[in-house]
Amino acid sequence: MLALLASGSSRSSSNNKLAESENSAQNSSNMSWGTELWDQNDNLAIHTNRGIDALDKYANFLRDRVAIETEYAGKLRRLVKNYQPKKKEEEDNEFTSMQAFRNLLKEVGDLAGQREVVSESLQLQIIAGVTLLSKTLREERKKCLSDGANLQHNLTTQLSSLDRAKRNYEKAYRDSEKAVDSYKRADMDLNLSRAEVERYKNVMTAKIQQSDDAKNEYANQLQKTNNLQQQHFSMLLPAVLNRLQELDEKRTRGFREFIVGAADVESSVAPIIARCMEGIVKAGESINEKEDTFKVIERYQSGFTPPIDIPFEDLSNSVKDSAQDSTYTYPLPTPTTRGGTLGAIKLKKRVGIFNLFGSNKQRQIIEACITMKNSLTADGQKEDFSDQPPNQRRKKLQAKIAELTQNIAQETKARDGLMKMKIVYEANSSLGNPMTVEGQLNESEHKLEKLKVDLKKYQDFLEKACQVPVATSSPQATRNQLQNGHRTSRHSNGSADDHHDDGDDQPDDAGSLSSSSASPESGLGTSHTSLPGSGQGSANENAIGEDTYYETEVETLNPLGTCRALYPFEASSEGSIPMSEGEELQVIEIDQGDGWTRVRRANNSNGWDEGFVPTSYIECTLYA
Repeated sequence: MLALLASGSSRSSSNNKLAESENSAQNSSNMSWGTELWDQNDNLAIHTNRGIDALDKYANFLRDRVAIETEYAGKLRRLVKNYQPKKKEEEDNEFTSMQAFRNLLKEVGDLAGQREVVSESLQLQIIAGVTLLSKTLREERKKCLSDGANLQHNLTTQLSSLDRAKRNYEKAYRDSEKAVDSYKRADMDLNLSRAEVERYKNVMTAKIQQSDDAKNEYANQLQKTNNLQQQHFSMLLPAVLNRLQELDEKRTRGFREFIVGAADVESSVAPIIARCMEGIVKAGESINEKEDTFKVIERYQSGFTPPIDIPFEDLSNSVKDSAQDSTYTYPLPTPTTRGGTLGAIKLKKRVGIFNLFGSNKQRQIIEACITMKNSLTADGQKEDFSDQPPNQRRKKLQAKIAELTQNIAQETKARDGLMKMKIVYEANSSLGNPMTVEGQLNESEHKLEKLKVDLKKYQDFLEKACQVPVATSSPQATRNQLQNGHRTSRHSNGSADDHHDDGDDQPDDAGSLSSSSASPESGLGTSHTSLPGSGQGSANENAIGEDTYYETEVETLNPLGTCRALYPFEASSEGSIPMSEGEELQVIEIDQGDGWTRVRRANNSNGWDEGFVPTSYIECTLYA
């Protein structure tokens, strides 16, 4: 029972509070400044002025915020511009991390655009509205205050008239009283003549009349003042105060609408900003470390195999090798092979001034001549990219083919457009002269034909590169690099002697020149750079300016083992020899760590073909 009473009392109290709030709302809606604040005109003027000042303060706040938004958007755009990938970094755009960063920059740029939208919307919609409202309110307030001042002036003037009429009436009344007293005394005074008494009587009558007139005037002014005062405080002044109330309510309502409008401007771009955030998250989630790792491998993979173990060099024959320092092998034309290399030949030196490989300068000249054979592209690379590793060469060729294909498609469209234009001009000569298009059409045909020729050339390069990965590094150059500036003499038994290049090189031993003559970089063989025979030798000697001759003694190198070709190989540099898959060859010099092995095969003319082949292309079986 007590619980029911408690619940009923709490319910009734809540209902009472609700009713009180409703009554207060109704009372506030019925209350007005004209009736409740009829005597607070000055305070209302101050209040309305402060309210408009607050509105102007909000407008200044919005202007400062717009400046901040604009500056923020500008700095974001400058940030995005400063961190855009440079042209030299475009090759890294294939990585997912760099693609994600580019997408991030794009989303940040969109964010900057949304901040600019907020700034422009606040400037055009909110600030302009606040400024216009403030100006209108100030004008209306000024008019209301002016009307109120006029009403107060009229009331004050009427009150002044009433006070003046009252003073006149009071004076006239006192004068009439004095006149009546004077007449009574004169009438009772027997010494005065009748004429004098009559004069006092006339004065009394005049004063009484003046008093009555002043009284009537006072009464009229009092009635007018009361009427004006009643009208002033019941109608005229409340109307002005109510106008001030409406003005202040309009200012308050505008304040509310502008604050809500500013929030709506911010909310309108919130979905787009949210999508930008989603785009940033999506960009981050798109990063794939495994894919980037694969692309790094794809970009830098050369296709070469790691070098094999460095063989043991037996120095037990060093005494024998030093005894052979007085002689060294040099190839002569008689034992030349079809592959452009020479067999091992022992030479005895008589005059030691013909030293073709003893001078660094001469070696550099020969290497430069060999390099100039290959045409170079604008960026210093070979036209067929043969100076690149196999994988990189195929990628560059594929990219070049794709570029040429795109250029051919564009040029074809341009040519078709010119042909259509020519047909239109021929059909209607008023549109133009067909001959003006003829020159452009011929030029387009020429470009298209050249592009097709280049495309066929690079397709052939790619087909050749795809048949087998062609090794592009020179084997002997790699060997020279491995020796750290030394020239190493390799014998058939595997021993080595090092000779430093001093500028005046001493002749190497037999094994050294045998190795050098068979290397692809030596340039010796059946080509025009080979050391000539009987007829060509004198020409070369005259060209170099040296008069020497040699006694020769042919000595064929013993094979170290056999090898079988795992893949077909096409010789792409001087000193290397081609081989077919499954072919059996003799190994006459093992790989020295440069990735090349020197081999030999018998030819049909009872001679030998010698040269270098990639070690990764063969399977070797060395003798015990």
